[in-house]
Amino acid sequence: MSQPGGPLSQLRRGHEELVLGLLRKHGPLSRGELGRRCGLSRTTLYDILAELVAGGAVVTASERETPRGRGRPAETLTLNPDAGQAIGIDFARRGLHVAAINLAHEIVGSASEPHDADLPWEQRVELAGRLVGSLTGGTLSLGALSAIGVGVVGPVGDPVGDPVGDPVGDPVGDPAVDPAVDPDRGPEEDGAGEPAGPHPAQVLLRERFGVPVLLDNNTRLAALGEAIWGAAAGVQDVLYLRLSHGVGGGLVVGGSLHRGAYGLSGEFGHITVDQDGARCDCGGTGCLETIASIRAVLDAYRAAGGRAGDVPELAKAARAGDAAALAVLDGAGAGIGGVLAALCNAIGPSVIVVGGELAETGSSLMDPIERELRAHVMPISRHRVSLRRATLGEVAGALGGIALVLHESPLLSRYPAGPELAEDPPTTQSGRRPAKENP
Repeated sequence: MSQPGGPLSQLRRGHEELVLGLLRKHGPLSRGELGRRCGLSRTTLYDILAELVAGGAVVTASERETPRGRGRPAETLTLNPDAGQAIGIDFARRGLHVAAINLAHEIVGSASEPHDADLPWEQRVELAGRLVGSLTGGTLSLGALSAIGVGVVGPVGDPVGDPVGDPVGDPVGDPAVDPAVDPDRGPEEDGAGEPAGPHPAQVLLRERFGVPVLLDNNTRLAALGEAIWGAAAGVQDVLYLRLSHGVGGGLVVGGSLHRGAYGLSGEFGHITVDQDGARCDCGGTGCLETIASIRAVLDAYRAAGGRAGDVPELAKAARAGDAAALAVLDGAGAGIGGVLAALCNAIGPSVIVVGGELAETGSSLMDPIERELRAHVMPISRHRVSLRRATLGEVAGALGGIALVLHESPLLSRYPAGPELAEDPPTTQSGRRPAKENP
């Protein structure tokens, strides 16, 4: 008997995803056609299909005509887009992004809305409910996909909401034991200093929607989104960097999203680039975030005599050939490229994806990043690593939250099981409980 999340359960989920993937790619197929394409034994395939049909994930399509005299038409099977919607929500520092897909992995829609950085969680969740309603016509039907994936700023423990902590229970992020935390900053800024227990977003969303809420760092979820649907789709080793109000990232290593011990992977913004640099909000000095965050870049531009209230204005100045704008972006890009080269030498990704608002400045930033990357990465890697701009935009984190709900993605094969640890009984994408028998 296999355990939820164990090897046999993972194998069965892999078989389910194989069958679902064939139906997404090819449309309605007969059992015979599925058998020829998937390579599973007839017994295993029919068992998987029976479970998917019973769970509502797969339905019978209209009968197709067969050659005259060959008997009755073959029954075909297809995905049931009405089996449920998967919802992802990204609670960014100064904005909220939501996305929804159906079981066929078709994007139902996405929406975003900015807000003040200090907006209370109750109002953020109210805004999230309104945006989700705008996507679903006011009638959210989670169906078989009975969970919501959520991204938040800062370190996160297990996706089900266990607080970040060390092996003996001292909370990382508590100023009493972690001097790197600024006690004057709120949890919505650091993700640190949270009280023990579920994140407020989980509690409030659970109350509103009545389903488990899976939580992770929003930048790591953006990396997941880009690795599944975006610039690095299908790549096994990916380094993702987001340049926004904060600087962070995520890693896909050997085909799996990497969380690190206690969920602390991807804090690239706190790698030191200047020992004598500015004080960082994390408590360190000269971190990448002090030269490559939105605030840092805009402050540097204004100090050089430029005038820009936001990134679009800075990008416009750079495109017009403004010398100060180009110099500031060149300096930021050089620091970023150096950090990326060091990370490449340590991790060995084949693709680097750069996203966030600052990436919208285009070649003025990306060219110096690539210049410094090529200059400092090991020669053997120089022409093997591909630098790409992100393609999913603001909703990358929300789409990553959806992937966290679906969980069948191979990128999550070594991630915590999510719903299997939540209060409600677990479900898989097929809408049934995880298998307890041999696949």
